[in-house]
Amino acid sequence: MIQFNNVAKTFRRARVLDGISLNIGLGERVALIGSNGAGKTTLIRCLLGEYTHDGAVAINGLDPRSNRTEVLGSIGFVPQLPPPLKMPVGQLIDFSASLCGTDPQRIHAIAKRLGLDVENILTRQFVRLSGGMKQKLLISIALGRDAKVLVMDEPAANLDPEARKIFFDLLAERLDDATMIISSHRLDEVSALVNRVIEMDMGKVVLDDQVADAVSMTATLACRVVLKRFEPAFAKALDGWNISCSDDSLTWTGSIAGPDRLRFLGIISRYTALVGDLSLAEADN
Repeated sequence: MIQFNNVAKTFRRARVLDGISLNIGLGERVALIGSNGAGKTTLIRCLLGEYTHDGAVAINGLDPRSNRTEVLGSIGFVPQLPPPLKMPVGQLIDFSASLCGTDPQRIHAIAKRLGLDVENILTRQFVRLSGGMKQKLLISIALGRDAKVLVMDEPAANLDPEARKIFFDLLAERLDDATMIISSHRLDEVSALVNRVIEMDMGKVVLDDQVADAVSMTATLACRVVLKRFEPAFAKALDGWNISCSDDSLTWTGSIAGPDRLRFLGIISRYTALVGDLSLAEADN
């Protein structure tokens, strides 16, 4: 469904994406993780046709830059930063609904579930809403359409705890009918939703882990982590995981239970700048 073929992007001589090649199939739910500056948002913007770039990107065989109207009509997108739109909320909802042929009341209903009373802000300019209100409205617009692809860049960043829970419940309702790419700093938040983890660092894919939807409760994974330098905080984070270090304090090995894979990766993702190599493989029983 989604293909990245040797995609590269440079800003002012800085290589932000460095030869990304990925295939994301129908029904895959991808957690896109990595530290700030890893290239996650740039990759998403290339997917949406916002940037020129080297290499090729395709959604259902279509180039999103030369076929933007057709491609974006099938995508529900939540940006990391809300756009500075001066359009009134009611007009924005009606306009967004008309682009994809959906009923504006679907957007109203989702906003209400998220705790946003749309009826009281229909005449207010979008730009004058609070950060949380903007995020709830953008999520409602994205999920209010029959999109087969959902692309979300740090979508829960400005949500209160209750709205955050409801948002992930809403995503869970779409597991059977949408391909998802969710960029997040918190893998633990999306671990119950995703079946694939892609980690980026310095414009490259450093981890691409397929996660079975039904992991055996008895599966054991052999783990090996190689650090670029020793960090005491990393050692403290691994305390209790049965992962031990070698004499040089850089190579860490051990085993983890299969169902704990995503939780373990969430811990590792906090130290992505330190990790030189990471492998997880099903251990022989």
